[in-house]
Amino acid sequence: VQLQASGGGLVQPGGSLRLSCAASGFAFKYRVMGWFRQAPGKEREGISYINNSDGDTDYADSVKGRFTISRDNAKNTVYLEMNSLKPEDTAVYYCATDVDSDYFRGYDEFDYWGQGTLVTVSS
Repeated sequence: VQLQASGGGLVQPGGSLRLSCAASGFAFKYRVMGWFRQAPGKEREGISYINNSDGDTDYADSVKGRFTISRDNAKNTVYLEMNSLKPEDTAVYYCATDVDSDYFRGYDEFDYWGQGTLVTVSS
């Protein structure tokens, strides 16, 4: 299983970024995908997931209404569109999968992770 996240960078408050995560080594289109983040000095938190078949999604309250998760099964890629970014969104962002499930069973069940991409929101 390989997950390669990209698209992070420095952005001003109120700005936008789009993260991508290219997946390989497993049946991507049959697996739930998620995005996590870890801010400096804090624990890693799950912020969004997307199921495979029904496309069901959900978001943490901290990002709801600002972030959008999507997936392209033809490209084995999951995306995270981030708008109205705030300084508190500064973190390393990771994509992950639960290789044993095609639907969300809880963020604790995600068991394969990418290397992370740093997002810094600052003026």
